[in-house]
Amino acid sequence: MRSLFLSAFAIICPVVLGTAYLSVHEVNSHEQAQYAGPKPKNIILLIGDGMGLTQITAGLLANGKTLHLEQFPMTGLMRTHSARELITDSAAGATAFSCGCKTNNAYIGVTAQKKPCLTILEEAKKNGLAAGLVAACSITHATPASFVAHVADRAETENIATFFMETEVDLLIGGGMKYFNQRKSDQRDLCKELLQKGVVQSDFSKQQLADIQPDPQHPFAWFSAEGEPVSVQKGRDYLPVAARIAPAFLKKRSEKGFFLMLEGSQIDWACHDKDGPRAVSEMLDFDEAIGAILRFAQKDGETLVIVTADHETGGMSLEQGNAPDSLDIDFNTGYHTASMIPVFAYGPGAELFGGIYENTDIYVKMRKLFGWAPVPQDGK
Repeated sequence: MRSLFLSAFAIICPVVLGTAYLSVHEVNSHEQAQYAGPKPKNIILLIGDGMGLTQITAGLLANGKTLHLEQFPMTGLMRTHSARELITDSAAGATAFSCGCKTNNAYIGVTAQKKPCLTILEEAKKNGLAAGLVAACSITHATPASFVAHVADRAETENIATFFMETEVDLLIGGGMKYFNQRKSDQRDLCKELLQKGVVQSDFSKQQLADIQPDPQHPFAWFSAEGEPVSVQKGRDYLPVAARIAPAFLKKRSEKGFFLMLEGSQIDWACHDKDGPRAVSEMLDFDEAIGAILRFAQKDGETLVIVTADHETGGMSLEQGNAPDSLDIDFNTGYHTASMIPVFAYGPGAELFGGIYENTDIYVKMRKLFGWAPVPQDGK
């Protein structure tokens, strides 16, 4: 059965499993037409790493059968495979969102041929918009890195950090400070270099994020850990705080609008560990951040909010527990799965996100809604 399924996939998608890849123009030429509906001034992309329908259901049932996600009027489904694998990793999954192309697992901001591709965050900056990245992991981790860096190995954390010197991101919130100021490869102090670029910085050892009111006259960075932040169960509570701070800050940074990516990173980690209670806690932490973003968008009226995931992790299943109102959480694997992923949308242009489509279409739809010129055939 397995070999028959793979053969069918190869027939349907011969280029995906081959050595070539489809460019943004070739994959999405049908999407390049101008959009006549309402367009957002701002786009916020929320990524729950490892979050599939079961993780969402578990969070909902643990939270009085309600989540902020229920307020989103539009829902779609997304296929997640990478260029050569049925099961993607976070690097290839996030690059599909950031660049609009299928690439190989572990590749960040590059095509399957290792050619750098302009990310939507970089293009936002080129168009005069403000841009921000927030993550519940190191800011150099696969998902946030895919919006700024261009490397063929997600493990090159110190190399990835250098790309933050080349793209003037207006707001950075996440871990990984040691990759900036305790570098083994070149002894550069990138925190000092950021200060020289006018970036106002703080970190977990000096101030809690909730106690800071960043001045929108200057770019802002706050480091949540030297390496990876601890789990929400051990006191990490900055993601919902960041979700309240970031949109208001970015809105003041540019009159043309902004792009923000926020990741609930550790849903994935909990599922890798087959830790059901922690996965639920991480899901609810992410949903609290979603609520903060949604309240901003409802008040603002010009902001599109997209919530999705790069992949599902763990093959999570929910089974009846010993009590009638209890569930047992089980996992089929310690890795990712090939399940399709839900997409939720709220705000101007949300109607574009219904149906079933490729993860690369998230990028194409965001570009269309920003009103940028179609991507030419050479991808430049």
